[in-house]
Amino acid sequence: MIKAQNDNRHRWGIIYCPRVGALKPMRRWNEIREYLRSRGVEYDFIQSENFTSIERLSRVLADNGYETIVLVGGDGALQDAINGIMASENRDKISLGIIPNGIANDFSSYWGLDEKDYKSAIDCIMARRVRKVDVGCCRYKDNGTEVCRYFLNVVNIGLSAHVVEMANRKRYLFNKIYSYITAMLHLLFYRQNFSMKFTLNNQTVERKFMMLCIGNSNGYGMTPSAVPYNGMLDVAAIRRPLFMGMLQGMYMVWKRRIMNYKLMEPFRTKEIVIESVGNARAGIDGRPFAPTYPMCISILPESLNFIIPSKKTKTK
Repeated sequence: MIKAQNDNRHRWGIIYCPRVGALKPMRRWNEIREYLRSRGVEYDFIQSENFTSIERLSRVLADNGYETIVLVGGDGALQDAINGIMASENRDKISLGIIPNGIANDFSSYWGLDEKDYKSAIDCIMARRVRKVDVGCCRYKDNGTEVCRYFLNVVNIGLSAHVVEMANRKRYLFNKIYSYITAMLHLLFYRQNFSMKFTLNNQTVERKFMMLCIGNSNGYGMTPSAVPYNGMLDVAAIRRPLFMGMLQGMYMVWKRRIMNYKLMEPFRTKEIVIESVGNARAGIDGRPFAPTYPMCISILPESLNFIIPSKKTKTK
């Protein structure tokens, strides 16, 4: 086993997550495989059976000596993968690379990786420019046992999480279009305030909000000033607006100016304890999330080796 693990050190362990709704799910992989062959990359390949398998597969690769783990997937798959890696004793030796292939690719887009340009993503991984990035951690109790769930992008509570949950129920070919339309309709017509209570920076906030977003990165535009390398979490608490105020808020999210929205209360912290959220739903990196409360969300500075581009260019 030790010899096998040493043999794996310089090979990539690739987890392929077919894009939801794709008519030819292996077509993308076949293109990636051909480019890997042309570049002389040595790798072992695993295809995920479903969402629940990604965390297990990444843990298997981490425990078996792979020092470069590559995920072909989106934000939700990335969140599952880091939970598998963070659970391994070898996590400090592992560098994680990503080839965007999801409905949402917000974290990879933050680093300038283009979903359509898998060749540049592969070239970036080969160049192996590694940066330590922060990891968010949600701690809560499940039947008396402490659970820790890691994330790279954002935890959403309230309306935005409800939209994510609806999108995950409807996995069709045009899921991205469906998600956008659903988000627009819910933001406009299904607005609701939730009674929330949370503590951060030695202050307790207790009032009604439409949504609460805790971001380690830009959080789909809800925490646009968050960066995954400053050891801090950005928190955006947004109150329910009137109809015209909602239109203004949507425009400001699109323009990445939500910090200037008059009904948004911004915070920056290393830790937030969420005591209660009423009956609001929760989501984590584009996936439905069902924690118990109280829940402590904290930041683990520079806890993951992530392979980033040296510059934002595309391969012709």
